[in-house]
Amino acid sequence: MFRELTRKNKQIRHEECIEILKRQTRGVLSVNGEDGYPYGMPMNHFYNDEDACVYFHCGRTGHRLDVLRKCTKASFCTYEEGCRKDGDWALTVRSVVVFGKIEIIDDLEKVITISERLCRKFTQDEQYIRKEIESYAEATLLLKLVPEHICGKIVKEA
Repeated sequence: MFRELTRKNKQIRHEECIEILKRQTRGVLSVNGEDGYPYGMPMNHFYNDEDACVYFHCGRTGHRLDVLRKCTKASFCTYEEGCRKDGDWALTVRSVVVFGKIEIIDDLEKVITISERLCRKFTQDEQYIRKEIESYAEATLLLKLVPEHICGKIVKEA
């Protein structure tokens, strides 16, 4: 169902893909938008080892939710900043794409648990995290991307 990479020598192992998903803080979630237009949006994410799913937080209304209620298929792409060898101008970058279906989660306990974990990717300031949870958890939903296919590759931009 999902295409294999054309340049298999650029493919990275599944374990590397998971490490990138865990470490990176942002990516682009793409869904089937309205009138046949794709809709991609930058999102913070959290990869959960417990269920091997990628989570995002969002509000309770908006374009993203409207289109996800019509079609749950989505893809998510994240990538590293890249590295440059001494004396080389070109970056070497690893990227990951996750294909799957989105489940909308409104269970408050789950929203709080995942939101706390997501916050900790950015800060260890427990007071800040607690304030954010107390202020926004009830107005927050989770988008759970259940992977059907994960692939990654390494590319030298030269």
